[in-house]
Amino acid sequence: MDTKAAIFALMTVWGVGACAAVPSMAQEADPQAEETEASEANPLLNRVWVRQAADSEVVPGTMHIFLADGTLVSDSCWETYRLSSWQQVSDSEISWEEDGTTISADIASLTADELVLNLKLVGGAEEQRFIPADVPYLCPDMPK
Repeated sequence: MDTKAAIFALMTVWGVGACAAVPSMAQEADPQAEETEASEANPLLNRVWVRQAADSEVVPGTMHIFLADGTLVSDSCWETYRLSSWQQVSDSEISWEEDGTTISADIASLTADELVLNLKLVGGAEEQRFIPADVPYLCPDMPK
């Protein structure tokens, strides 16, 4: 093989090799679009749910935010917020971790205007009612 043929063969191989190594352009998914779709499909997600206080409730302004990524944000007007892992076990049951314990709850009712949970606690079942928070939201005054 003469020199010109060898150079031509090398250049051809380099050219083909270079073309094969060029990555294809992938389209990235839009995380906001995915979260919006998940929220529309499941009204539980990505909303601030404020607990409807019973007369005997000590801590007003309790709220939960069930994020689509599996994070539960729990807060109240008088306590420090908490980040926990949560999951939707079925269409009618959710669970989350709290202080090393798994809390399970049946979803008794879920609409765009109300969330009713029946928590399965060690001391027995407890019903909790939530509504979406109004924006802006202001914590109520602490009873004196």
